Amino acid sequence: MHLRIVAAGKLRDPAAAAICADFQKRLRAYHRVEITEVRASSGSDPAKAIREEGERLLKAAGSGALWALDRAGKELSSEELSEKVMELESRGRPLTVAIGGTFGLAQDVRERADFVWSLSKLTFLHEWARMVVLEQLYRAAKIARSEPYHH
Repeated sequence: MHLRIVAAGKLRDPAAAAICADFQKRLRAYHRVEITEVRASSGSDPAKAIREEGERLLKAAGSGALWALDRAGKELSSEELSEKVMELESRGRPLTVAIGGTFGLAQDVRERADFVWSLSKLTFLHEWARMVVLEQLYRAAKIARSEPYHH
């Protein structure tokens, strides 16, 4: 399966970048993994920044299933996530997870999404969200294959 993460902004924290790289490497044993960073918008107008980032995220998302990461979305257990990913895999559909920037995710991205996924009702730094997404996708792959990791 082809997994894509499209994210607004770069990982600036070396520790976060190292964790993401580690889980990306682990995931490659199960899926083709691609991470695309689109330019984060700057300025004092959050609505404009969200709109611009949303356009860039949608352009980078390509075809296949699109999941928008948003705290207002549906929370999943690790087992439920594994089932959803396995369903896409069985249908041969690539999965793209869109992660917004500092100000959040554009409504256009949520509307285009096949699924709006929430990691929690809490708000996370987008760098942390990316780490959790990668770790959970790795955990989902391990669960799908009944391999040890998940407890």
